[in-house]
Amino acid sequence: MTIQKPQKRIIVLRYRFIGDTILTVPFLRNLRSAEPDAYIAWVVAPGSSEVVNGIPYINELIFWDPVTIHADSRGNHRTWRQKLAFIMELRAKRFDKVYVLKRSFSSALMAIFSGAGERIGFATEGRSFLLTKPVSYRPVQHEVLSFLDILEADGIPVVDNYLEYWTSPTEQALADELLVNNAVARAEKLVALHPFSSIPERGWHLNNFAALATHLAESGYRPLILGAPNDRDLFESVADRFASTSVDLVGKNSLRVTMALLKRCKLFVGNDSGIMHLAAAAGIPLVAIFGPQSPLKFGPWSNRATVMYRHLKCSPCRQKFFTECLPSAQGKPECIESIEVDAVVAACNQLLTEILSKLEDV
Repeated sequence: MTIQKPQKRIIVLRYRFIGDTILTVPFLRNLRSAEPDAYIAWVVAPGSSEVVNGIPYINELIFWDPVTIHADSRGNHRTWRQKLAFIMELRAKRFDKVYVLKRSFSSALMAIFSGAGERIGFATEGRSFLLTKPVSYRPVQHEVLSFLDILEADGIPVVDNYLEYWTSPTEQALADELLVNNAVARAEKLVALHPFSSIPERGWHLNNFAALATHLAESGYRPLILGAPNDRDLFESVADRFASTSVDLVGKNSLRVTMALLKRCKLFVGNDSGIMHLAAAAGIPLVAIFGPQSPLKFGPWSNRATVMYRHLKCSPCRQKFFTECLPSAQGKPECIESIEVDAVVAACNQLLTEILSKLEDV
């Protein structure tokens, strides 16, 4: 008679932003490779979990949704009673091990409240005593590599570190239909522009994006302008400055359709944002524009990316605008103001030329 060992139950804590969510995928893929028979759950924010629909490496998504000013929140865990109910539901699932990819003290408390006997996470914010295996956090490397440090500290081999996401045939068909409805021919060469930022001071001028769109249109590319519904008013104030062939999709399609659209594009240009990370995960060449935040930790995780960044004496800053520098006439910090249109155009031209040369070599 063969006695089966009980299935190992693992939970991963990494919730909040779209970027954080997509950057966790390499961790989960390597964990699944090492633990093919385990039950793996992932605590995520409901607002950002949409980007990992279809992920094959986990068994369950668990939504943690307290009120926060730092990310979209529906407030389902607003009161202490709701938070306690969430913890009790978590404990009832009887996890054996928890990986704490967030660096906050509160996330380590969640780990210990989960009841898991093994708790592996970063030794930050004085929380090491709450963890059974604290891991040193290295701020001088990309966040993807920091996540993978936790696996390696736990004796789990890391075999790859690329980003990915999954779109369905239905979503691809919706993207195709959206392009047809906007008179975009199948053979046109598409470039995605995302000229918005959740923190306006971190974003490159919309006028600069408009000038870039004009250059791309004159070079034979069709600019797609991407953005969320809450970007609509801002875009309408400058829409007439964009090339007439630009396709205005700001607030006109879902995030999932945007993800499908990205896979159709030859190039992406955008600010430091979650959409930028999705473009990296789509595997398309991209130009990322960084200002106050260093790209070292949160830049595009791609070998097909160019980062536009001016490292000044105050870089990176605490982003408490404007206490460390004076604003420009247009309300931007010097680091973002100093990135010129010509420099971004040159970066785009180089990436697009490399694409053409590779096609010619085939």
